[in-house]
Amino acid sequence: MSSEELVFVGICDLAAQVRGKSVPASDLADRVRNGVGYTPANICISVFGTIGSTPLGTTGDIVLMPDTSTEICISGDDGAPEHFCLADIVTKEGDTWPYCPRNFLRRALERLEAIAGCRILASFEQEFVYSGVPAEPKRAYALTSFREQGNFGARFMAALRAAGMTPESFLPEYGPRQFEVTVRPTIGMRAADEAVILRELARSVAARAGHRAVFSPILTPDGIGNGTHIHLSLRDLAGDPVMHVPPGPYGLSVAGEQFTAGILHHMPALAAITTPTVSSYYRLVPDRWAPTLANISSQDRAAALRVCPGSPSAFNVEYRVADASANPYLVLGALVHAGVDGIENGLSLPVQSADIRPLPRSLAEALDNLCDTSAARKWFGAEFLDLYLDFKRQEEHALAGLDTQAICDRYAAVF
Repeated sequence: MSSEELVFVGICDLAAQVRGKSVPASDLADRVRNGVGYTPANICISVFGTIGSTPLGTTGDIVLMPDTSTEICISGDDGAPEHFCLADIVTKEGDTWPYCPRNFLRRALERLEAIAGCRILASFEQEFVYSGVPAEPKRAYALTSFREQGNFGARFMAALRAAGMTPESFLPEYGPRQFEVTVRPTIGMRAADEAVILRELARSVAARAGHRAVFSPILTPDGIGNGTHIHLSLRDLAGDPVMHVPPGPYGLSVAGEQFTAGILHHMPALAAITTPTVSSYYRLVPDRWAPTLANISSQDRAAALRVCPGSPSAFNVEYRVADASANPYLVLGALVHAGVDGIENGLSLPVQSADIRPLPRSLAEALDNLCDTSAARKWFGAEFLDLYLDFKRQEEHALAGLDTQAICDRYAAVF
């Protein structure tokens, strides 16, 4: 029987899931012009596949507008290609839809350019568990662990390169079955697009081998977590680095310090966006090589913000309070908005240890911090922020009464 090639047109939604519709690949050019119809309430499908109460209701229509710069079409060994394209969300009239995650980031990038004359260079460094290797013994960073994964890493890196990324490293990490992948940083929207595409390609390559790539924040409450570390640097409009000046605090330029100070200032609220699940907070505890304080340090992998020194072109700051249960567009957009706040208000980095605040200890605490942050209402718009807060509180409520292992299991089944 013959078959027709399909392309999946989708968005990364509030639950960090790529959802949408498939259409005939031969129709993609038409869909780029006219879009793919979609339902507004679908943005509120929970990570567990349900739709709770939502102001978007059952009426209305929106349109997914494919961005062909994100189109992925990679042949599979079984003959079925991996073919998908990420999209923006607009109204039926073609106007910007206020709940579109990609547009949230776009507005942040436009604000950074307007206020500071800068663009963001970023990369998402992602950890995950690959089920295709033995769980024990734990052999962190070992050649044995690399050998046991067989050709998964090679195929994964080839898929990333075929998708237009520049792979930099693939390595066995500290936890059992845990691996990390890094790619070369890119400018603005593309960095978030690549974070989404990378996760989906890892899942695809693993599934074709009969296994899973699990990006859940943590698989057991006392285990090793999967973090997502986001490397950030500022470039001027000519593309030159402007983050680094040797005499500055931590080697940061004035703009670099203000931008970083804005992120640090808003970090207790940012956690609700960058570590947005209940199990995210099982990872952010002492002695896990994960942050517990809203602090900054040079070359310290326990710090929330790690200054990564190097040449002016390589100098960057690493944000470590994140994991792959978060939507990359919301994450990068919120970090940029927070950084621009720092530039607008001329913030400086604290010099006293007494200024260091603890990170939230739970999703509920993080959501309260976000709700109480007036600046966040400007970043999102009041309706979008309220929608997001209610969405995540319903997710938390859905897990009420479960023990910590059961909660980890619920998330691991999805991410």
